[in-house]
Amino acid sequence: MPLFAKPHTLITTIALLLGSLSMAAFAAEDDLTELVYDDAGEFNFVRVQFDTYYGGGFGYGPWSIDFPDADINFLRGVSRLTNIRVMSEPIVLRFDDEKIFDYPFLYMLEVGQGGGLSLTPNEVENMREYLLRGGFLLIDDFWGQRQWDNFYAAFSLVFPDREVVELKADHEIFHVYYDIDGPQMIPALYRNDEMGEQGINYATNHAILDDEGRVMVLINWNSDMGDGWEHTYHPSYPTRYANAAYRLGINYLVYSMTH
Repeated sequence: MPLFAKPHTLITTIALLLGSLSMAAFAAEDDLTELVYDDAGEFNFVRVQFDTYYGGGFGYGPWSIDFPDADINFLRGVSRLTNIRVMSEPIVLRFDDEKIFDYPFLYMLEVGQGGGLSLTPNEVENMREYLLRGGFLLIDDFWGQRQWDNFYAAFSLVFPDREVVELKADHEIFHVYYDIDGPQMIPALYRNDEMGEQGINYATNHAILDDEGRVMVLINWNSDMGDGWEHTYHPSYPTRYANAAYRLGINYLVYSMTH
């Protein structure tokens, strides 16, 4: 039975996520030998494959940036820092694949590149149904006004009657697991928080909400969590950025699995 056939009936099976290890403990690469994977786990990382107006959908394109290292490392982080049982191999699905209804959490990034998303009517309908049933979509790593406009043009087709709202630092999603002081500007490799992509040095989080106020789509604008996960062990990537990426990602995941 698809996960969203009934509203979050599996959520009660999840342990209360009482992670006991520090972020610093995860930074040591030799910790990976102790990770626990489960083929029937509660969470797998699902990345959304998509087309853009200028191509790059079925081959490697914007959707595949940071893949698969970011996905695998985030699964490692969830296993290390929470009691959520994870599956070891991330997967890739398109919005028109019925398998998306088996997973409560989807991830996509670089939605403003290549002229923006090019969604088929079936993808639009399936995405809308997935989100309204209780699914959660995290959008990451797109920068500047032009990429925002490209993103907005596509998602206004999915929810033409719902506005995109900005999330303030006191929103529950920033405090559901870790206490985080609102959105974090996580830079790409070889950049820093004083100069992100396109010269931007601030981040904002936005959302599309359902009728009950639940975050269906979390929009991480002007920040790159994927690089934080991908470069966890890179000697030139500061640990504090990676740590921030895991804290945010885990908060979003815990929110998605409990709402």
